[in-house]
This record gives sequence, C-alpha cells and structure tokens, in this order.
Amino acid sequence: MADGQRPPDRTLEALLKEDRRFDPPGDFRRLAHVTDPAVHAQAEEDFLGFWASFATELDWIREWDRVLEWEPPHARWFVGGRINICANCLDRHVRGPRRNKVAIVWEGEPGERRTLTYWDLFQDVCRFASVLKSLGVRKGDRVAMYMPLIPELAIAMLACARIGAVHNVVFGGFSAESLRDRISDSGAKLLVTADGGYRRGSIIPLKRIADEAVEACPSIQSVVLVKRADLPVDMRRGRDHWWHHLMEQATPECEAEAMDAEDMLFLLYTSGTTGKPKGIVHTTAGYLVGVYATTKWVFDLRDEDVYWCTADIGWVTGHSYVVYGPLANGATVVMYEGAPDWPRRDRFWEIAERTGTTVFYTAPTAIRAFMKWGTEHPARHDLSRLRLLGTVGEPINPEAWVWYYKHIGGERCPVVDTWWQTETGQIMITPLPGITSLRPGSASRPFPGIRAEIFDDEGRAVKVGGGYLVLSRPWPAMLRNIYGDPERYVKQYWSRFSGVYFTGDGARVDEEGNFWLLGRVDDVLNVAGHRIGTMEVESALVDHPAVAEAAVVGIEHEIKGTAIAAFVTLKEKSAQPGDEAGPPSAAGQALAEQLKEHVTKKIGALARPEVIILTADLPKTRSGKIMRRLLRDIASGKALGDTTTLADPAVIETLKQKYEEAG
Repeated sequence: MADGQRPPDRTLEALLKEDRRFDPPGDFRRLAHVTDPAVHAQAEEDFLGFWASFATELDWIREWDRVLEWEPPHARWFVGGRINICANCLDRHVRGPRRNKVAIVWEGEPGERRTLTYWDLFQDVCRFASVLKSLGVRKGDRVAMYMPLIPELAIAMLACARIGAVHNVVFGGFSAESLRDRISDSGAKLLVTADGGYRRGSIIPLKRIADEAVEACPSIQSVVLVKRADLPVDMRRGRDHWWHHLMEQATPECEAEAMDAEDMLFLLYTSGTTGKPKGIVHTTAGYLVGVYATTKWVFDLRDEDVYWCTADIGWVTGHSYVVYGPLANGATVVMYEGAPDWPRRDRFWEIAERTGTTVFYTAPTAIRAFMKWGTEHPARHDLSRLRLLGTVGEPINPEAWVWYYKHIGGERCPVVDTWWQTETGQIMITPLPGITSLRPGSASRPFPGIRAEIFDDEGRAVKVGGGYLVLSRPWPAMLRNIYGDPERYVKQYWSRFSGVYFTGDGARVDEEGNFWLLGRVDDVLNVAGHRIGTMEVESALVDHPAVAEAAVVGIEHEIKGTAIAAFVTLKEKSAQPGDEAGPPSAAGQALAEQLKEHVTKKIGALARPEVIILTADLPKTRSGKIMRRLLRDIASGKALGDTTTLADPAVIETLKQKYEEAG
C-alpha cells in the first residue's frame, strides 16, 4: 500500500477467497476472436483508436470528425458522424450473404414458434416504421412500449430507431402506476402494447393495465395493440389500433433517417434511492459501437453461432444483448417468451437442444434455481453444441459458477461473468474467453479500452483490496443524462468522486488485477438481478391506508440472491395485529399478505416483499432518521452495530424477537 494511503472501508471487503482456475480449452483459444493478451495494453496505449477501429466496421452515412469530446461529466462520441443503428442491424445484412440467414428464432410459452430471416425482419421493421409515421410519430418523439417478449417488441424498437423516434420500453411485469409514471415522465406520444402476455400458464392482461395507465397520460395520442393472447379488450375509437391491421396497409419502404451520433436512441428507467425512477438517456453512435464490440468479443460471436440471451427486452440486457448488439453482428438470436420452468423445469434445455444453441447468457438468479431443481433436468438433453456460457445481472457466487460450468457447459465451455449497468449501456468488466484464466465469482478485468478502478473513502486508488468501484474514463455506450433532470445526473453519478463515474457498487481487486463485485453500497436493492429502489417500495407500502411508516432492507435469498424485507408501523387508528407477544396473529398475517399484494399492484411483482414485520416502532435516531443499518443487521442475523444514538434502544430487542418469530 502506498505511503499515506489508509486501508479501504472494510465494510466493502469480501470474505470469500477463491483459488480455483479454469483456462480456455485449446481449441477454443486457437479459434477465438481475441488470442493475444496484449490487447489490453494495446487498447490502453490508444483507447480512442481502439474504439474507432470498431466504429470503422460499421456503416456510416457521414464519418465522424473527432472520436471524443470530453468535458466531465459530459461526453460526445464520434462527433460530427451520422449513422442509423437500424440500418446497421438490418440493411447492411440484407444487402449481402446474410439476407436469408435466420435473425430471430422465437418461441412462445404455450409452444408456438416463429422464425424470421434478416429479410423478414427488415420488411416488418420498415412496415412498422411506416405505421409510426402514419400515426404522426416524428424524429425525437417518444414511443412507449409495454409488451411481452415477442418479435413485435424488437420490431417496434428497430422501427423507432429507423425514423429517429426515441423508444421507452417498460417491462411487461410492471403495474399500471409504474407504466403511467414512465409514460408521463418521458412525454410519450404513442404506446405499443398487446392484449396479453403469457407467464407460467397465466395471461397477464397488458391492455387492461395499459388502459388504466393511459387514463392519466394525456400525452398519449395513439395505442397500437398486438393480438397475442386473444383476450377481449376495449378499443377506443380514434386512439386504439390493431397492429396487424396497420401492418397490412403499410408500405415496406421506409428510408433510414440520418441520425447525428449524439441523437437520443432510447430512454430506459431504472430505480433510484428517491421515489422517482430515473430516465437513463442513451444516444446513437457510441452506444452502437459499445454493444457491437462487446457482443463480438465477449461472446466470441461467430457467423454460425445460435445465440440465446434469456433476458427480457424490458431490461437493458435485452436492449443491448438481445436486440442491438447481436443483430449488429448479424447473429441468429433465440427469444423465448415464458418462464424457465413452464410447464416443466427442463424448458430452457429443451429449447437449447432443439435450436442448437451455442452461446447461452443468463442470470445467476436463474442458475441458482436450476441448482435447486436438480441436475436431472439438463441431463435429459443434448447440450453438446454449447461452446460458451455467460452470466449477467449480479455477482455470481463461486459454487453456482462451478455448477453452471459443470452441468450446463459440460466442463468445456468458458463462462464469461459480466459486470455492467443500465447506465453503462455495455459490458464493462468481463473475461475475454480466448485468453482469460477464469476465477469462479470474479468478473475478471475491464474490457479493453475501459478504465475501472477501486477507490477508498477519500477517492484514492486502491491497487489491491476493497472499496468503491468507479469508472475513471469515458466509454462509448455511457449514459448521457437523466431525462429532464441534469442536476440529478451530476449528483447521482459524478459528485461522490471528482471527475469520475461512481457506480454505486462495492468491489475488490486482487493481486492479479481481477475484480470481485460485492454488490450495492447504497439503498438500491438488487432483487433477482433487477435494481429496485427502497424508497419506491416504502412509498407503495405507506400508500396503504393502514400504514404509517415503512422501512425496507435487503435480505439474503437462496434463489433471488437478495429479497425484500419490510418493517411496517401501522396508523394508530388501525389495529396493531402482531404487536402482542408470541407468534404473529392470524390478523397480522392476513394484513402482511394484503400489504404484499398492495406493493405488487403499486409497483409490480418484482417488488413484492418476502417478509413483512408489523411493529409498533422503528429504530430511529434522536433526529428522527430511521437506522436501516440496524434493520439490515436484524434481518441478516448479524451482531448489532452501535445503538447509542437511538431514541429508544428497546425497539431493537422487540424487532429482533418479531423477526425471529416471522421465520
């Protein structure tokens, strides 16, 4: 450690020590896109030239004047260039030998199957782009999307990119209120949705939920509806239109708009530590270069690959690594609408076998579920075509990594454990599968051209050890702003350490330069790979007429990684079921279930608390601040920290007893 440098914050240190290594198989190494470890040093010597070399592989309407203009915290990439991301995903392929190559292999949860070639996809995208224009959508207009995982969602996104409209995809599991808030903040002009979507044998009534949301969204002028589940729906004359009717009448000719490199491509909302979700702004050229490069190198993508990222397109992983990155590379992409265990727990492996999947990218949450279900399910299927595995969404524990490597990859497939965020747009820390000696639980090193560092509390670099993960140099796919809130953009990401991006994650770096992610350091919970703000859940709980106050913390969960525990106080006029000594009463249990359902309705099923503790009081400082640190200690069974600042220390013992009784 350098003279004068104090040790990093020990709360960010990892206790785990992992020494196992897995080197790339010889055949994989010989055939990989990246075979020379010197690529990291070469990119560091000229990182602008490194990114420009990928940009030259794309089709430009006008080439850039400068690779980067950087005035912290604002970046402009490929300045002066003009390009269209849709044309790079489709047009350049249909002009060549990939014209009749399969672009999307889709399967619905009930079992329907569709295959779209690049020519099919190109035709459908051009038609829907013409539809958007016929409904008055112009360059810069925002288009909201609230859909199941069906090809029409990718088609709608690409059509927006084609004409310069800004898409805002809202995950199809969110509630009407969540959809309303995102439409209102973006000022969307048009909504694309479906009558319903399938999930574990049930149909989610998307149109009904969308109608409830749109009632409070005066900016919406048109709603386009995909017939997916044959649900009866209400159609408002003049506003609502069936997708298939519009497409029948649309022309398949629609020229791609020449977009400035920094024109907005999409908005994607992510939860924050305040109640209002953040609209993350991503622009065109830098985003395309970032996802194109990382898809090609991280997944070692080859023309014959069948690539399956299991993420929903409602999340950034689906944007970057289901739609834009793979299609820009001319890949064959598998899309599956439903749950991995419906109607059987081998559904994923049956699809992988039948489609001949070679590259498989999923979340540690799913891998832990596969482990719980048992090895007999993948063992029923021939997965020998798999050659590369990936993980995304949260850190993966070493045992899950090894299980994945052994039982899914047959001990022959490298596992690329990737770290990145909605805000980064692209993979930032990752192995390169042809050259990296893999360490289970480690995301390895920053992608070439990326500079990630660990800082201590004072902003000093930590060469070996734990601390705060920062990105100390701009990268192409980086967020450009928070929509409509530039002050929050600066405060949220650039104020913790001067001139660098603070990720909000803790991490450690080992003696070999490998990064080990330790999770969030703020109050954003990472539930099943999805970031959920505690304030949003607390606000939903307090919205219930019986609730006076709520505090939410994360707890360990075998499958999700992190689940939600809520400590709730009731209004004095309400009964206080569960305040009495002993196990929670039947009335208390019933109210707790009611509150869980209330949160589901307000925000969505992802935010449903695992545990709700009804209590007469919460641990607070004398100034009235809730001490969530102590609630986390209670929920995790840890020894309690300093309680001397509490207004009523006796509250802690009561809460400990209640939590233990709740199981």
